[in-house]
Amino acid sequence: MKLDTIYRYIVLLLGSLVMIYPVLWLVGNALKSNEDIPKAQLFPSKLQWSNFAEGWTAIPGFSFAHFFANSFLIAVLSVIGTLLSSALVAYGFARLRFPLQNLWFGILMMTLMLPAQVTLVPQYILFKSFDWVGTTLPLIVPHFLAVSPFFVFLIVQFIRGIPKDLDESAKIDGCSTIGIAFRIVLPLCTPAFITTAIFSFIWTWDDFLGQMIYLTDTAKFTVPLALRLFLDNTSAVTWGPMYAMALLSVIPCFVLFLLAQKYFVEGIATTGIKG
Repeated sequence: MKLDTIYRYIVLLLGSLVMIYPVLWLVGNALKSNEDIPKAQLFPSKLQWSNFAEGWTAIPGFSFAHFFANSFLIAVLSVIGTLLSSALVAYGFARLRFPLQNLWFGILMMTLMLPAQVTLVPQYILFKSFDWVGTTLPLIVPHFLAVSPFFVFLIVQFIRGIPKDLDESAKIDGCSTIGIAFRIVLPLCTPAFITTAIFSFIWTWDDFLGQMIYLTDTAKFTVPLALRLFLDNTSAVTWGPMYAMALLSVIPCFVLFLLAQKYFVEGIATTGIKG
């Protein structure tokens, strides 16, 4: 093995240790008692497995299974809406021709540079007028309207890498525009769709600000909002159970990425190709 290869592996190993340390810190704190939390040691001498049982039922009237179900419902519906709307919009920009196409695509891309805080108040006023505040609708419905230009751009770039000869061959065989979209082009976009689904799921699952603004009933709280309930200023914070539930909240995103990492890497690697 060459010396530069050894150095490269050493650097990668050190970088991996730096990246994994926060995870080890979270695991260690999830197994500590309240008295051991301030201590500098990564793992306690006595593992506090009861933190998971205590944290699971720490919220009066609810178990964390209820909050996990709420998070899964919002995340799954958001993923479905994002995939459907982004795929249709992306196909239109990548394959169809219509007046001012480049202008509209440019405007869509400009919204990527628009901070979410800028649209926060107008969106709240809009959803308030719809009487949607206090429901999950503001967190789900917009995803069915292609409000994420990043995903549209991702799929557009992938479609542009698909040879247009396939479209021409389908037209010769009598396939309509809709048929070309759903039978030829979009089925080939599986890697891009999986990448979109992973990002959309993780971003929705970890969303705290939006859920905090629109969800006011504890029965509709998601996992991030339930974790906030541990931080009660009127009583002592049970750090161990809180860290235990925080650790469990990471698992769905980790498992999703682990199962779909092959397609995730393929989708990222090929979206830069232009036809």
